[in-house]
Amino acid sequence: MNACRHARHPPAAQVRADREAARSREAARAVAAPYALEPPDESERRTRVERLKRLLGERIVLLDGAMGTMIQERKLDERGFRGERLREHGCDLRGNNDILTLTRPEIISDIHRAYLAAGADIIETNTFNSTAISQADYATCALVPELNYRAARLARAAADELAQRGGGPRFVAGALGPTNRMTSMSPDVNDPGHRSVSFDELVAAYLEAARGLLLGGVDLLLIETVFDTLNAKAAIYAAFTLFDETGITLPLALSGTITDASGRLLSGQTTEAFWNSIRHAQPLFVGLNCALGGRQLRPYVEELAAAADTYVCVYPNAGLPNAFGEYDEGPAETADILREYGESGLVNVVGGCCGTTPEHIRLLHAGLRDCAPRRLAPVPVKCRQ
Repeated sequence: MNACRHARHPPAAQVRADREAARSREAARAVAAPYALEPPDESERRTRVERLKRLLGERIVLLDGAMGTMIQERKLDERGFRGERLREHGCDLRGNNDILTLTRPEIISDIHRAYLAAGADIIETNTFNSTAISQADYATCALVPELNYRAARLARAAADELAQRGGGPRFVAGALGPTNRMTSMSPDVNDPGHRSVSFDELVAAYLEAARGLLLGGVDLLLIETVFDTLNAKAAIYAAFTLFDETGITLPLALSGTITDASGRLLSGQTTEAFWNSIRHAQPLFVGLNCALGGRQLRPYVEELAAAADTYVCVYPNAGLPNAFGEYDEGPAETADILREYGESGLVNVVGGCCGTTPEHIRLLHAGLRDCAPRRLAPVPVKCRQ
């Protein structure tokens, strides 16, 4: 009987060790702090959204460039990421760019202002990884609502500041990244049926993030860097749920990622298939970003422009990364490549992704100034042969 009892119950020393480990994990987690909400002016937001819709038909609209590239230039160490607020946090935070919204907000505001000064019409919130799924790696899930709200407020303040100085209206896109998990594919080649996250878990994570962005005053939600279309569908479903819940509807925008020369998303879809999979969301604009540079993305943007009955966006990397993971394509080269997109009538929104800087956006602004935007036209309905 003793043997049976011991088989069921671990030794006291093991129990104590397990309890200590549990306490350590608990201590490592960040705790949410109360924060005040300042409701956005819905009348002003509606006015901005209508202005953006008109602007898309008048000229090529500029999106900002990379947030991560600009943060990396600061060469922050672990202490730099923690700031004073998370000085005693139990997990490493270096590399968690989104946490700077709370610990070093002045850095994020400076980057927003730099892109606005360069000519960006739309700036994205610093929330690419601000979902509970992504923040779990840093034990900061409890901070997700505040991360999204504060990030939206920082971007809103920077955009409104420039607009009030006579720089014309500026818009804020609430960024919803892909997370680090996939619902369409297994992370284990030996277990193809396994999924690291469920659709419902993704919906809950995106809903929490989108709610903070909406409360913070964004003008649209940008579901970006989509490499798994089912993840994007979860984000779309979360957005529609939020709109029903609040009675406030924002425009959606979606941007997929072609991962290599196959011309497909990581989950296997071609550009046209991606569009057909998310067309029901009626996005304000649809596009491609990341993974490839402007030269490599050209045929896929052309394919998208031929298939989509909405505005088209592109924001490529500054070329392909070198052996050190850095980007060598300079601002002038990127601007030349993307000016051809404008001259060919392929795009309505242009910006930059990894490796791009305010100088890239400044030269894009100058190079695309005289290019007419892509015109919307009915897409012929055809049967495949």
